[in-house]
Amino acid sequence: MKINTYENRLLLILFLGFGFVFFDRLALSFLFPFVAAELKLNNTQLGLLSSTLALAWAISGATLGAYADKKESKKGLLVLSVIAFSLLSAASGMVTTFVSLLVFRAMMGIAEGPVLPISQSLIAEASTPSRRGLNMGLVNASAPGLIGAVLAPPVLIWMATHYGWRTAFYLSCIPGLIIAFLIWKFVQHKRGAHPSAGVDPETKRPSEYMALLKNRNILLCVLISCFYISWFITLISFTPTFLMTVKKFSPETMGSIMSSLGFAWMIWGFVVSALSDKIGRKPAMIIFSILASFCPMVLLYVNSASAMLPLVFLTYTGLGCFTLFMATIPAETVHPSQIASALGLIMGVGELFGGFVTPTIAGFAADQYGLSIVMWIASAGSVIATILTFFLKETAPSKVATQFQERHAI
Repeated sequence: MKINTYENRLLLILFLGFGFVFFDRLALSFLFPFVAAELKLNNTQLGLLSSTLALAWAISGATLGAYADKKESKKGLLVLSVIAFSLLSAASGMVTTFVSLLVFRAMMGIAEGPVLPISQSLIAEASTPSRRGLNMGLVNASAPGLIGAVLAPPVLIWMATHYGWRTAFYLSCIPGLIIAFLIWKFVQHKRGAHPSAGVDPETKRPSEYMALLKNRNILLCVLISCFYISWFITLISFTPTFLMTVKKFSPETMGSIMSSLGFAWMIWGFVVSALSDKIGRKPAMIIFSILASFCPMVLLYVNSASAMLPLVFLTYTGLGCFTLFMATIPAETVHPSQIASALGLIMGVGELFGGFVTPTIAGFAADQYGLSIVMWIASAGSVIATILTFFLKETAPSKVATQFQERHAI
């Protein structure tokens, strides 16, 4: 099998796999107005549901990501994870109380945690250097943007409106089970070339998390993850309810705006990563993080749905940056035997703070001071992430090679 053939096949399968992770993860956000009406839930409980899944995701991603690095093949764990989160998403349709829903979402977070670290470690090793940023961006950002944020809102809202929210959850498991079969059938795992460029040989094999954190880029990526995930989870969890209760938009209009966010997620997901292959990881992070800080303000201050649609598309650029700090930069910084560990650490700590702590605080604040405050919380997260980005060390192969040549010439 030619390497490009396998690279493209792997890209397609993992694109679908991580896309449906977010289809299932975000299903509750889109269906929450329907679920809340039947189960009598409030904004604090919505925050707790998002936070609990994120906490389970954080612990699972960090621990199972490190465990996967010790395995000869990561495929088996990936298959089991995809099957488990698909079945648990369907089980959310059976709940009758807040507590039972909370339990199923927590279990789903455990199943979903290792999917990204394993998928990105496979992509990093299989990708040719000139396409690495693009490939990782397609899996990390474009896939969940297209499947989880473009397709999911209209599909899930339509099913909930016509057949009930429980049926929407039940049917959500079918694509995941098909993808699990494709992973089992077609994905192989063999270590490729070292994806890093310009890594100090003495620091290539950190064996513990504390050793990983001694690397400046890894520490910065962990901190950026905390605040950027705060931006993302706060927006994605509360925006559907915000649009319907504060802006007084209809479910269909809310679905259209969420789909616009999804289109932005999908497009910027690969545009930012592809540009970073050319202009460098750091400049791309800075430019598009600044833009992302304006997205919550658009949702807060623009009252016309027709004006909001293009503006949220132009400012919802942060998910393109996720690929860089959560996957590409760490993959180009550490040894290949530690990629899943590093990615799991960055994702895990980020989910713990940004996905667990922040939505809980945001939900409580929304009940106390109104839903508008969540937009200020989200914006603050991306502003802090932007500031931290200025201290990153460049890792793009084209830029590192140029810097090496310039030093050699001097």
